[in-house]
Amino acid sequence: MTFQNTREFARELDSKDTLSHYQEQFIFPKVNDKRVIYFTGNSLGLQPKRTKAYIDEVINDWAELAVEGHFYAEKPWWDYQERFSEPLSKIVGALPSEVTVMNTLTVNLHLLMVSFYQPTKTRYKIICEEKAFPSDQYMFQSQVNFHGYKPEDAIVEIKRREGEHNIRLEDVLAKIEEVGDELALVLIGGVNYYTGQVFDIKAITAAGQKAGAKVGWDLAHAAGNIKLELHDWNVDFAAWCSYKYMNSGPGNASGCFVHERHHNSNLPRFAGWWGHNKERRFKMEPNFDPVHGADGWQISNLPVLSLAPYLASVEMFAEVGMDALIKKRDHITSYLEFILHEIDKEVSGNFEVITPSNPEERASQLSVFLHGEGRSLFDYLMKNGVITDWREPNVIRLAPVPLYCSYEDMYDFGQILKKGILGK
Repeated sequence: MTFQNTREFARELDSKDTLSHYQEQFIFPKVNDKRVIYFTGNSLGLQPKRTKAYIDEVINDWAELAVEGHFYAEKPWWDYQERFSEPLSKIVGALPSEVTVMNTLTVNLHLLMVSFYQPTKTRYKIICEEKAFPSDQYMFQSQVNFHGYKPEDAIVEIKRREGEHNIRLEDVLAKIEEVGDELALVLIGGVNYYTGQVFDIKAITAAGQKAGAKVGWDLAHAAGNIKLELHDWNVDFAAWCSYKYMNSGPGNASGCFVHERHHNSNLPRFAGWWGHNKERRFKMEPNFDPVHGADGWQISNLPVLSLAPYLASVEMFAEVGMDALIKKRDHITSYLEFILHEIDKEVSGNFEVITPSNPEERASQLSVFLHGEGRSLFDYLMKNGVITDWREPNVIRLAPVPLYCSYEDMYDFGQILKKGILGK
């Protein structure tokens, strides 16, 4: 398709968009009494209008039933998390028994590392990507310290080549082979938070396991955003947050994946009563008998009030399906890239998209170097109703989330961006 930088063309694209009606199912902030253009769903998704009803249901059951809500609520609390298994398994490409919800993202990665990072004197190294999200970096450092190793010895970062913004797959595979018999764990972000680069999860997983290591993934920016086939790719474990592309609310519950081949293993884990045999959970038995599947990694009674908005979201995803989301994601992201290049010409600017141009290596995010521009341009965008994200030194991250962003939003953004530059 030949794109055009006109309002009429953008509206034509919106008229053909089969997901356009979902925009009305979200609540948008307003700036100057006008609905914002929202590009930060890669940080915190918008609130679906249906969320309140799911929360109110729990609140009302609590008021009317109190403790009896565990068993007699419309959605009984004691097995509330089981409602996620089917829809969530489709989002991440798993068997229903391989997924669960609990805790928050970094907590779950720590807990999963209890099972999957078992260093020895000769096999103790962790491979991660350079400039991983800071929480992951802190986690790696504390884990290797806990096991008595020095981070500078045990943590191996895969570097970008000089002058390049993204990590080459060939360099990841070469580093895995180089570390070889010393490698205990590969743990990488499925989508790099800064550049938006999508890693080849299937190829990296196979290479790590061939080297004798376990392979896990931080899918914070991937779940609900890219096509995942965690079971078929033979991933050992993964975790993700739910408040970015899955719109479950600030700091909300995390999802976990544990491949079925580990369900009957004797892997160490930190146990708690909610991971205990469901049918015998309330018998208060002294010895831990884990639930079969990923639910056996649960520890505490689940925060049902937090799970309610997440359930609202995954049920919306079940309606839409990942294939439809990805189809629009690719198209609207390409249109946004076109708009950026067109505005670049009109203002004689120098915008550099550092997200890979290869469609297989990007998703719903364009990270853009605004060469020659400073923080004042970001401030202008925010004051004029474009909610985006600034990263030093002069990068803005733009996430045109397909559920609630329109093609006309992309056109309007271009016009506001142009005014912000020419008006200086």
